[in-house]
Amino acid sequence: MTDTNWIKKITWFLASQTISLFGTSLVQYAIMWHITLKTQSGIMMTIAILCGFLPIFFLSPFAGVWADRYDRKKLIIAADSFIALATLVLVVFFHLGYGSLWMLFAVSAIRAFGSAVQTPAVNSFIPQLVPVDKLTKVNATNTSIQSMVNLLSPMISGALLSLISIEYIFLIDVITAAIGIFILAFFLHTPPHAKAMKKSENSYLADMQAGLTYIRTHLFLKKYFIYLAVFFVLMAPAAFLTPLQVARSFGDDVWRLTVLEVVFSIGMILGGALMAFWGGFKNRVHTMGMASLFMGCFTVALGIVPDFWVYIFFMGLFGCVMPLFNTPGMVLLQETVEPDFMGRVFSVMGMISSIMLPLGMIGFGPLADVVKIEWLLLFTGILIMGVTYFFISDKVLVRAGIPLTPKSPQQE
Repeated sequence: MTDTNWIKKITWFLASQTISLFGTSLVQYAIMWHITLKTQSGIMMTIAILCGFLPIFFLSPFAGVWADRYDRKKLIIAADSFIALATLVLVVFFHLGYGSLWMLFAVSAIRAFGSAVQTPAVNSFIPQLVPVDKLTKVNATNTSIQSMVNLLSPMISGALLSLISIEYIFLIDVITAAIGIFILAFFLHTPPHAKAMKKSENSYLADMQAGLTYIRTHLFLKKYFIYLAVFFVLMAPAAFLTPLQVARSFGDDVWRLTVLEVVFSIGMILGGALMAFWGGFKNRVHTMGMASLFMGCFTVALGIVPDFWVYIFFMGLFGCVMPLFNTPGMVLLQETVEPDFMGRVFSVMGMISSIMLPLGMIGFGPLADVVKIEWLLLFTGILIMGVTYFFISDKVLVRAGIPLTPKSPQQE
């Protein structure tokens, strides 16, 4: 592939995903803030999170097989269409006056099924379009673009919530999804990966078993996923309880929640730009370890600072180091995993995040109604720093962190 060819393809792809993500972010913030401000309940937040994550856990084994068996671009289009249709149904029910918290929970679960199919397909599709030595730059650039969307969407969502009914925000998501689907269908032309062009002779269960066997016998993947599982549990309070903490400790004004998300997104943009230009340490695991250590420190800081603006400052720093963890982690998998297994590997990673984060919230969410969230952040921050030590000390992980030599996009 020529430089112009792969750049054109990834540009169209990222454009479609960015437009679709914008509408999705508007809906996510609208739902999160609606539940946070209406209930201020840790239990209700936990229910919402379970509805958004558990469907991903149950469907991911099938979604990973589909991402390896079928044309990944068509899978992404199908998933976006399914999510848009579910959102359109929500618009109709809310417009007819049947909107409720339980309706939001139900549609969040339905939308999660679409995300379960989309996520492994997207993560597996990028290496088909991009040379391996450009994966860090592309993933970091994508992180910055997504962070820019996350910077704008809470401000726009907050403004829209004060001006229009929530169902009209849902309708925006339907429109942006349609635009993203149109771009993928008519502007991005790329052949399916090799396995998608062959008829599989194995059953779904056999393909699932083969994927699990591949992970179980792959020493790096096995250890890496164990670490991620522990990390996701410990990240649950910082990821989900900070809006509730702000509402309780500093005031339940919408502008405070908006500032929280905006500053975090600005940090993500800066961190993504840093990764795009710097690329991290020569060993990707060292970059991830440094970021993990900082996240532990900043989680502790969020639990002890008494001033809202100092709190916001640390939230910005937290956002800044997130791409330094996520980007090399994504590239590690895209570099290390064989193309025919990539969908299943990413689906297992999706299962880990979809079950471990809710498991964390099952414990920390109800606790947040009887224990100060600040104590939960202090406790988990210290544990994150401790787990980081074992992560960067593991010889298997450190050896896997050495980057591969350049080669063409994975079309084989």
